[in-house]
Amino acid sequence: MLRSGKVLFRILSSSCSTSVRYSASGKAWLTPTGFDTGIKTFNSLTKKKEALILAREGTATWYSCGPTVYDHAHLGHACSYVRFDILQRILSRFFGITVIHAMVITDIDDKIIKRSWEENVSPAVIARMYEDEFKRDMLSLKVVPPAVYLRVTENVHHIVAFIQGIIRNGHAYATPEGNVYFDVQSIGERYGKFVGAASSQVEPGTSNKRDSRDFALWKTSKPHEPHWESPWGHGRPGWHIECSTIASHVFGSQLDIHSGGIDLAFPHHENEIAQSEAFHRCGQWANYFLHSGHLHLKGSAEKMSKSLKNYISIKDFLQSYSAEEFRMFCLMTKYRSAIDYSDGSMLEARTSLETVRTFISAAQAYIRGQLPCSPVQEDILWQRLAEAKSTIGTALADDFDTSKAIGALMNLIYHGNCQLQPTTSRGIAQSPAVFGAMVTYIQDVLDMFGIELLRSKEAEVLSSDGNFQSVVEHLTRFRSEVRAFALTRHNDANNKPALYPERVPLLEACDTLRKDLVPLGVVIKDRGEASTWEIKPSRRTAMTSKHEDK
Repeated sequence: MLRSGKVLFRILSSSCSTSVRYSASGKAWLTPTGFDTGIKTFNSLTKKKEALILAREGTATWYSCGPTVYDHAHLGHACSYVRFDILQRILSRFFGITVIHAMVITDIDDKIIKRSWEENVSPAVIARMYEDEFKRDMLSLKVVPPAVYLRVTENVHHIVAFIQGIIRNGHAYATPEGNVYFDVQSIGERYGKFVGAASSQVEPGTSNKRDSRDFALWKTSKPHEPHWESPWGHGRPGWHIECSTIASHVFGSQLDIHSGGIDLAFPHHENEIAQSEAFHRCGQWANYFLHSGHLHLKGSAEKMSKSLKNYISIKDFLQSYSAEEFRMFCLMTKYRSAIDYSDGSMLEARTSLETVRTFISAAQAYIRGQLPCSPVQEDILWQRLAEAKSTIGTALADDFDTSKAIGALMNLIYHGNCQLQPTTSRGIAQSPAVFGAMVTYIQDVLDMFGIELLRSKEAEVLSSDGNFQSVVEHLTRFRSEVRAFALTRHNDANNKPALYPERVPLLEACDTLRKDLVPLGVVIKDRGEASTWEIKPSRRTAMTSKHEDK
């Protein structure tokens, strides 16, 4: 799909609703009209599970708050993004719903500016460096990229126009200093849709604020800070307005799902709602808010965060554990729950994956006839498979309960292992169909969750040879130097360029080496006098497997 800063989608719809409910804070929530997915999801606006109803059948519009790119992403970020990636995969792969996902990249912020001063480079350099690293981290964790990433700095003109619209509608005001604040009093009791929001912390500001709860839409620039032109003078956007503007820029006045960490509910999401509904003059901008629980270091009540300096970077984490293991770790708890991170919990996730791999390997050996077993009670296994399918379907429709789904999958594996009782007897009737069905279903479910057992095993084979890629790099470089020497030409008796005859065997040896490495999974491509190389994991894995079977 396209990944540009331009508008990909303009989905306009009115916030038509026929049923009114009230959230725990007493604020009205309007039950959407449209397509009932059959899923119940916990909506932070009402603090209860609600039927997930989409504006359009088969399509969900989804906006999520992206990172503020001033430092390395850590496991706390990874946990939230992986959990919501799993939810989106469930929607698309299990329920057949196309998810249109947009994410903002906050690439201008006080923290980015502070970091740029510390590093003595421009804020743009800091932002781009950590944005690129964030995207690489997400790919390493197998998080499906959104349909579009949008940067704040590339949408400032839209933000200015959005603020002007809020002012026109009577819900914001400018101060003599050039700041623009949202007027919380102008929307009355509609502010505070999340419990306790109305009495929570307030945003610092000047004495020209009308109400201590008013928050900045536009901030006048300080000396030596990046700034943009606006009707109120040089300045830059406030934090909350960027998400309202960009989400509206992509999806219009109606959004199905908004996601983020639970710490963003107030003030960030609260203020997004206020701004968006004031701009669009609608009763309900986003129908569902999904919030993920915090990641804690085991034994600590504090969430993992940069400010507390208690974080583990994604890059460092992946030196010890795989993306599949982290996904299993996330799957074993509900996405809304706080989650304790420790080596013990990661080893539990690793053990669960090894249990799955061991069963699949044994079942496949049984299907091939390489593992003679006592007679299998087929009817029981078909029944267990049907029960697992039913349990997993019910669990996923009940607020995406992956912990219950994983439990059902592991229970199915337990019953499969109980039937695989090796025997020395020969000629016993086999029951390959039921085990084939079990293996296929288990792989399909894990693949839906983003766990690809075959590929992760290939990666494991490559990583088990710690210096393999370095060896290939040195070998290729040496071969290139030898080949370049062999290709050196001189003028022959007819004054025409020709190879040195004594060096031709070197050239032939280089060609032989290139051909001999192909079956080992190393492909060297000669491009003129230079050469490039790549590793084909599947071939090397196959060779390793054959070697181990001998």
